[in-house]
Amino acid sequence: MRMRKVTYLLVMMTILFSSCGEYNKILKSTDYELKYSYAKKYFNAKQYTRSATLLEELVTIFKGTAYAEESLYLLAQSYYGQKDYQTASQYFNTYYTTYPKGEYVEMARFYSGYGLYLDSPDARLDQTQTYEAINQLQLYLEYYPQSERSTEAQNIMFELQEKLAYKELLATHLYYNMGTYMGNNYQACVITAQNALKNYPFSKYREEFIYLMLQSKYELALVSVDEKLQGRYRDVVDEYYNYTNEYPEGKYMKQAKRFYDYASKRITDSY
Repeated sequence: MRMRKVTYLLVMMTILFSSCGEYNKILKSTDYELKYSYAKKYFNAKQYTRSATLLEELVTIFKGTAYAEESLYLLAQSYYGQKDYQTASQYFNTYYTTYPKGEYVEMARFYSGYGLYLDSPDARLDQTQTYEAINQLQLYLEYYPQSERSTEAQNIMFELQEKLAYKELLATHLYYNMGTYMGNNYQACVITAQNALKNYPFSKYREEFIYLMLQSKYELALVSVDEKLQGRYRDVVDEYYNYTNEYPEGKYMKQAKRFYDYASKRITDSY
């Protein structure tokens, strides 16, 4: 049993060293067609690091030749296979810009956005990549509205927009929790929620944004100076009706009613 294991390890090491020796020879070769055939071989074997290394050299050499288009697309796919989605997206972008009617242009446009979607960061982080993923997928839908991938692209865009809405929700909560610390954060909470509702009107967080506006306006009234107090009580009442009209059985109705009762009892007719 032990002998079989040793034999197996020796065979595997021989294959590994042989493979490395072969790869090193190909790297040094000046036979570019041979090098390209090996790049495709490594790509098909899912050895994407090797295929990308070879193709990085070949795409420059093959410019203007019959291999130029395919080699560029395979380079983009090689980086995609390595999960280096940013670099892959750049090469997919280069491909469909260089070959707007190319054989792989639809796939290049799709994967340019899809890769960035896979690499989209947590909502708490910078969302530049998320915005770019949405932009690339929107372009894909404009070019291929009837594609079999159009529904998938739309669903991904909705998912990414919800992530952006959630990022705004986190900011809205942060402003509310900061209260009057170093400024009027309740007003910042209201403005952030209003902008989020404008940018993402169909978000699943819509009710929470509207409630946070009501809650912030209530807290704002509590810390107001006398000359602004009546106006802010009325703001609370108006926001209450805004919430209840849209969510008559909303999950925050009990708290909303409490804010309304407090504010409405303090509004004077002389205002």
